[in-house]
Amino acid sequence: MDQTYKPTPSAPVVRLTVLETDKPHPDTYSERGSFGRIVHEHFAKAGQAHHPPLGVETDQIFVVPEQGGRIPSVEEFDDFDGLLITGSVYDAHGNNEWILQLLELLKTLWIRRSDFRFLGVCFGHQLLARLLGGSVGPAPSQDWELGHCRITLTPVGQRLFRTRDDHVHLHQMHQDQVTAPPTAASAGPDMLPTSTEIACWGRSEHTPIQGLYIPNRLFTTQAHLAFDEDMVKRQIQIRVDSGGIQDIEHADRAAETADLEHDGVEVAKAILRIFVYDDDDGLGYERR
Repeated sequence: MDQTYKPTPSAPVVRLTVLETDKPHPDTYSERGSFGRIVHEHFAKAGQAHHPPLGVETDQIFVVPEQGGRIPSVEEFDDFDGLLITGSVYDAHGNNEWILQLLELLKTLWIRRSDFRFLGVCFGHQLLARLLGGSVGPAPSQDWELGHCRITLTPVGQRLFRTRDDHVHLHQMHQDQVTAPPTAASAGPDMLPTSTEIACWGRSEHTPIQGLYIPNRLFTTQAHLAFDEDMVKRQIQIRVDSGGIQDIEHADRAAETADLEHDGVEVAKAILRIFVYDDDDGLGYERR
């Protein structure tokens, strides 16, 4: 298990299981480790930057059996506050056996653990939308959203990120998207009360649903909050080499934006607050 320091004995500590659904580029792995390790370091940094500070402890499980992973049991989450599903080259709308098994695990956890938080990045965002009855598929334009992108915040997003700005910038790496958002009705009464609102916190021209939010329960982001310059360039190259991205000029332009400053730490701070401060309005805390 990865651990980060606890700023004071009384500081809240978030315990998170990271479900790894892909492996990073070999050069990234040699430098920074698995996607789970990268997520841990990013959230530990966000916890230290938060006011007041938050501690973060994580465990990682690689969940793609066809690549040597495994689907964990429900009991393995007993000592954790929530889970985060990483990005992946797989399609969240696919019917791979391990994806169907993962959906069954998530459904069981959702029903059994009303205190549990569900987080998703890219593939994870789409899979959790699917879990709740939303639709996922390729963008209507069939093109990719790549590199450093502006995301326009809804009022919910501004509150979550404690900012007066109407936008954030994050790195993107996707063609698929949530094409129809989930609702309480699509989730069903076993999953959500009929009065539950599933909010969208941001949108872009390419992707109208950049993230989903349910207080004390769900926080997802289509963008990759923990990607750095090298990771962006390498992940683009992986998709070019595999034939997934065929517009080479678009890929090259996106790679040129990889060094631009983004708001990944601010988004991670907001995600951590779903565990400990989700009912407050941010008054008395820092605002950007």
